Amino acid sequence: MAITRWEPLRRWQNLDPFPEIDTLQRQINRLWDRFIPSDGGDVKLGFIPPAELEETEDAIHLRLEVPGLEAKDIDIQVSPDSVSISGERKSETRVEKQGVTRSEFAYGQFHRVIPLPQTVENDKVEAKYDHGILRLTLPKAEAEKYKPVKVNLG
Repeated sequence: MAITRWEPLRRWQNLDPFPEIDTLQRQINRLWDRFIPSDGGDVKLGFIPPAELEETEDAIHLRLEVPGLEAKDIDIQVSPDSVSISGERKSETRVEKQGVTRSEFAYGQFHRVIPLPQTVENDKVEAKYDHGILRLTLPKAEAEKYKPVKVNLG
């Protein structure tokens, strides 16, 4: 394979050959502005809670680890093909006169959208929140339960 020098055609000489770079730069700047405020305020980095998805014959079971929240602080929205979960873990403010406080806890807002492998009946979802674990039982739609499956003899 020969390496050749790129030379734009005469009709394209006045155009920028890489307009996507400007778009990418603007998107990166917006991302940084979202996490690092330019007004000198506190940095509010969010966190992404880990999730487990288990599929059974009748339902999809979703578990999300969100410790340190109360059930009223969690917003759950279910569509037939995805689950959207959001909330905020607020930091505790402490004043100490002596000593050093070190924290590795993650504070801030989170928002997670989890696509589902099958269509669910979003009006029949059951939710439980106990010991920092959110459990959702998402019943599969009837059409998905009784879908015919090809069986090979061989």
